[in-house]
Amino acid sequence: MTTGIWVLGDQLQAGQAALASANPAGTRVLLIESTTLPGRLAVHPQKLVLVWSAMRHFAVEQRQAGWTVDLLETDDFGETLLAWIGREGIRELRVMEPADRPFRRMIEALALPVPLVWVASNAFLWSRDAFAAWATGRRQLRMETFYREGRRRFGVLMEAGGDQPLGERWNYDQENRRSPPRGLVGPEPLWFEPDAITREVIAKVGALDERRRADGSCPLPGDLEPFRWGVTRAQALAVLEHFIATRLAGFGPYQDAMVGGQPTLWHALLSPYLNLGLLQPLEVIQRLEEEGLARGVPLASLEGVIRQILGWREYTHGLYHWFGEDYAASNHFGHQAPLPPFFERLGGSGMACMDTALAAIRELGYAHHIQRLMLLANYGLIAGLEPAALTDWFRRVFIDGFDWVMQTNVLGMGLFADGGRLASKPYAASGSYINRMGTHCKGCRYDPKQRTGPVACPFNALYWDFLERHRQELAANPRMALVMKQLEKFAEADLAAIRTTAAQHRSTMAGGV
Repeated sequence: MTTGIWVLGDQLQAGQAALASANPAGTRVLLIESTTLPGRLAVHPQKLVLVWSAMRHFAVEQRQAGWTVDLLETDDFGETLLAWIGREGIRELRVMEPADRPFRRMIEALALPVPLVWVASNAFLWSRDAFAAWATGRRQLRMETFYREGRRRFGVLMEAGGDQPLGERWNYDQENRRSPPRGLVGPEPLWFEPDAITREVIAKVGALDERRRADGSCPLPGDLEPFRWGVTRAQALAVLEHFIATRLAGFGPYQDAMVGGQPTLWHALLSPYLNLGLLQPLEVIQRLEEEGLARGVPLASLEGVIRQILGWREYTHGLYHWFGEDYAASNHFGHQAPLPPFFERLGGSGMACMDTALAAIRELGYAHHIQRLMLLANYGLIAGLEPAALTDWFRRVFIDGFDWVMQTNVLGMGLFADGGRLASKPYAASGSYINRMGTHCKGCRYDPKQRTGPVACPFNALYWDFLERHRQELAANPRMALVMKQLEKFAEADLAAIRTTAAQHRSTMAGGV
């Protein structure tokens, strides 16, 4: 019997569960480089290059390891899969469980002529069953509680032989929120020049974009070149080591800072490689802990980056599967506004902070977590953008964007569209936060100190308008009590001016100006 193993584009780990369930003898491995989705959806071109080039390199490496590997290019993965099964005499198809639910549904809808065996995923530290066991019976599924359990379960940053955290504190978040001083510059990230395989993929993506334009479809959002991301496990490991050597110690203090001309600062840039399987979460965490402690890295920095991987990444993946299918339709506030054109254009909002983040996305497919949460998602929340549309945009334009990543991050954390199943309050903020944590307001045509009028920062008018529109509900949230008391002090004339300014901004943005 010939066993077929289909390796998906975000499962590029030599030890992934489906491969680990077999051996090279009597097995054929399949990778499908399909334009089915990018032919329909406007996906960042560098994301396509990253995934397809990483797949091609993975195929080469697995052939060298003794596997028989077929990498097939197609416009229809279903037809290609069925033809491959017949041509190669496949009698059983094994697939590691996809992280994204829609892809599993697409596979199950194919009515395969052979048994389909789902192999439980080993791409995350917490299996779906383990997360469900943790979540069952809990009234609140808070990340901090989950993170502490993960520290204990995997023995990360714990006192020797004990149940207490290293340094006697679980969380150093309060120490990692410094405003950026003038002239703040982070270390240079590690980038790579495309090799011959990647150059071929770049040409393919360029041709796909040209076909889209010729067909009258919108172009792929973002710049195709220069492409500088790593596409192999060796390169991903090099990025990890470079982060440890040059960026880890400084990661903590300014991880929330937003600085013009510094899109990466001290951020690790590991999420694309983790999400494709080129790096495994536990190996990254253990390497960070080992080297961080050996080098005397400040505990606030070391704990801060480990919390992102062991805490937030595992937590959002677990919640994605725990919440289930209906979560994608979450729209607690009933927001329906379409995305302004500057989202798809990746620029042209007139707001310096937004346009800086959008420019980084255009050039790299990347923006760091505070730009995502407190600029892009915050704007979506207070402007009343339709949650599913904004979530889809996040998934398409970010180099590390997948369904499991973006649903909980955008719908839950960013937009409070789930009504508090994930976050304890809406993460809404005005221009004063952006001014405090960023360098963009100086020189912007909008004034972060004004709430109303033609030069008022749009974040101010939209913020207070959002609070006023949802006053009754938000006043009942204890974590919103202080700001809601401020709102009560506004005169009706002030509120009317805020509503007018917010409405004028929404109208202008909808017109594409």
